[in-house]
Amino acid sequence: MAIIKPFRAWRYGHELQEKISELTSPLFDVVSDKQRENLYANPINSIHLSVPSSKDPVMDAKARVSQWKLDGTIIQDNLPTIYVYYQYFTLPGRSEEICRKGFIANLKIYDWDENVLLRHEDTMPHSVNDRIEVLDATQMNIAPTHGLFTDESNEIETYLEQSMQSPLYEAEDYQGVRDVLSVIHDASIIKRITEIMTDKKVILADGHHRYESSLQYQIQQEAANKGHTGLEGYNYHLMYFTNTEADDLRILPTHRLISNLFDFDEYQMITDLSKYFNVTPIENVYELNEVILGKKWAFGILIGDNAYKIRLKEGMINEMPDHLPKAVRFLDNTVMHFFVFDKVLGIPLADQRNSTNLSFDRNFGECVSLVSSGTCQMAVITQDISIEKVKEVCYSGHTLPQKSTYFYPKVICGFLFGSIHPDEFDSPFDPAFR
Repeated sequence: MAIIKPFRAWRYGHELQEKISELTSPLFDVVSDKQRENLYANPINSIHLSVPSSKDPVMDAKARVSQWKLDGTIIQDNLPTIYVYYQYFTLPGRSEEICRKGFIANLKIYDWDENVLLRHEDTMPHSVNDRIEVLDATQMNIAPTHGLFTDESNEIETYLEQSMQSPLYEAEDYQGVRDVLSVIHDASIIKRITEIMTDKKVILADGHHRYESSLQYQIQQEAANKGHTGLEGYNYHLMYFTNTEADDLRILPTHRLISNLFDFDEYQMITDLSKYFNVTPIENVYELNEVILGKKWAFGILIGDNAYKIRLKEGMINEMPDHLPKAVRFLDNTVMHFFVFDKVLGIPLADQRNSTNLSFDRNFGECVSLVSSGTCQMAVITQDISIEKVKEVCYSGHTLPQKSTYFYPKVICGFLFGSIHPDEFDSPFDPAFR
């Protein structure tokens, strides 16, 4: 089902590779304003392609790509390649180092109803349009999205390990993660990897807006091209693939913040929550994460300097709306969005995606600070979701509540770029991989 293709990446020139840590950047949707300003100071940092800073960002990105190619800032590899990408990381409070192992290749673009690439969240049209403009102007995938496949044999990992014996370069990124890149040039191994992937479905873990942009751009280009063959660069999308069966996948929780509600009152909030939840005050705010850990339909509440554990009362789960798909109806986040935000706060489920009162933060300490300072009125502390639940929802054809997943660590931008330009996409070696 999933057709993948090796490609010839554009990468920073050999001398610049020694300074690769200074050239990488966070993805466009997670980079902070402060990070942007620091990275903009380097005129050849990848941030200038992913999040251009000028008044005309699209044309700025286009001009930079052209100039960087011309002056050798970036150089295209000669051979079609599968790029091996490892990320070494630790989690807060733990000393064990984890290595997430994957590879980067081009994926044939599939429409959602083809049921090959499965999404777990919806996209916002404005963000998609922005990405289409950058893709069209630069003819370049600036950074790979992240896709998940399932292969219990772990055969692909043996080829990745062989490649990692000779890494090209490594960098420590903004997350404190050590990123390492190597290559696979062997045509027989590349063909074997593509064979393994042909019967796989791929779950889109991260990069929904960027993939949706590639999809909409492909539809536009196919309609405009009378000689369309299906082999053009616009038919492919750059993706980082990892195996769900490896013990290296981490999904972190994303907490909810509430602000600017009229006539907000802590006593009334706790009273209203008590209609649906058992509410328990927690003396030590910083124990809230541990208190709810592993408990079904349990959440933390921060209001002012106070903390509460809430857990859905027995029988209340039967109040969940029947129209919600079975695969998502009883998930923790669905329960939270219905009972806390719809029933208690009065923000209907259908309106929550666009609500100006609701925002998100992954950092528990930041949530404590924002609520304690009065910047936000309340925080709802959530738990992580298992990959098994994500797979179950995706295979059902439905999507999760917004911001249900945060796959960690994030892929970085700057290790390589993938061209879809007609003069750069094809290679005389391509027949060897078909």
